[in-house]
Amino acid sequence: MAEHPGLARYAALAAALRHRVVRGEWLPGTALPAEQALAAEHGVALGTLRRALELLVEQGLIERIHGKGTFVRSGIAGASMLRFFRFGEGAAGQEPASRILSRQAMAAPAEAACALGLAPGEPVLRLHRLRLIDGEPCLLEHIWLPLDRFAALAEDDTAAWPPLLYPFYASRCGVHVQRAVDDIGFGVLSAPQARSLGLAAGHPCAVVTRRAMDLAGRCVEWRVTRGDAHAFHYTVTLT
Repeated sequence: MAEHPGLARYAALAAALRHRVVRGEWLPGTALPAEQALAAEHGVALGTLRRALELLVEQGLIERIHGKGTFVRSGIAGASMLRFFRFGEGAAGQEPASRILSRQAMAAPAEAACALGLAPGEPVLRLHRLRLIDGEPCLLEHIWLPLDRFAALAEDDTAAWPPLLYPFYASRCGVHVQRAVDDIGFGVLSAPQARSLGLAAGHPCAVVTRRAMDLAGRCVEWRVTRGDAHAFHYTVTLT
């Protein structure tokens, strides 16, 4: 195993294993080799390997399944913003739909560039997306993606895109979203935003801002979602 100055041996091993995941040697959902084999391959004691694996579990990269082994976490399949909103009793169980309102390759504005870890002006793909339940608009999303990672989406027929984008990112662009961080705030709808949602300009809205990260911890999506503040709900359980 290559030495990493300043890192404990188990932490250096964890970094080496993470690199193997990031470069695609073990894809999300697949099992890692047996512990004895990995320890021998990297020339470390079994205890060192287990500490490295525990660190990767804590970091959310892998998971242990009792009786089956250690697997690369499959990441986020949906994590839909709809979980933050309730749109009436009739919406329960309804299959959400999506519509891409616009798509544009453009220079990254400062805020999007900062969120994505890009320099201002680097190319991004911007999507405006409407989420619907039972044909009624409920959420308006503005999504920014680094163009070099998502160039395949720049020319696709958006009408054929599925409602869940993260599995689509993986299958179409090879980008696996491993985790996301959501920030929640409130504001009011501009006139164009209100028209898209069928509400009045100035209507109060909940704003959920998301940074989605890939297997290497790089931000690959910055998303700002707006919906009727009166439909917003948030539940947290403390134990």
